[in-house]
Amino acid sequence: MSDYVYTMYRADKFYGSDRQVLANISLSFLPGAKIGVLGPNGAGKSTLLRIMAGLEELSSGVAELAPKATVGFLPQEPDLDSARNVRENVEDGVRPMRDLLDRFNEISARFAEPDVDFDALIEEQGTVQDLIDRHDVWNLDATLDRAMDALRLPEGDRDVTTLSGGERRRVALCRLLLASPDLLLLDEPTNHLDAESVAWLERFLE
Repeated sequence: MSDYVYTMYRADKFYGSDRQVLANISLSFLPGAKIGVLGPNGAGKSTLLRIMAGLEELSSGVAELAPKATVGFLPQEPDLDSARNVRENVEDGVRPMRDLLDRFNEISARFAEPDVDFDALIEEQGTVQDLIDRHDVWNLDATLDRAMDALRLPEGDRDVTTLSGGERRRVALCRLLLASPDLLLLDEPTNHLDAESVAWLERFLE
């Protein structure tokens, strides 16, 4: 199982005693694989994704995410933080990267302090800068701008409580894609996207 980012074995899911949604499902996904889940309405596609996201439990069987792997899920009706505007919600997806930049700036400011341990600061600054360089964090704002533009997001300072369902979904999708989880689960991801945004999403996921 260690070669797979996610494994499910002989999985069953019941709602109540007589409604079986999933029956004897076994699957394994390699890292980087692109898998489509197809089926008619009511076939259990969303339930399967919610189980894989850790939001629901199996009735029986095994479901296992690889150790230390991260998972991100876009439901059909995603939640946004109503206390944050559009851009701030999107930035939640790259919070660890933003924290790296903030820490780098904090370290740089500390060089002006008297009696500071310069050797320790230089060592930490080098470690943080290596992470920033490796993940191209210097261009974080430009990356956010490109993603928001490609998905036709509303203005960054827009109050998310005023957004339509389609706009909320695009904001949540943008946030999730920028977070780059190891296992990315998208439930009807192209809903409310125009053709150009769908094309961008396909390129992003290649």
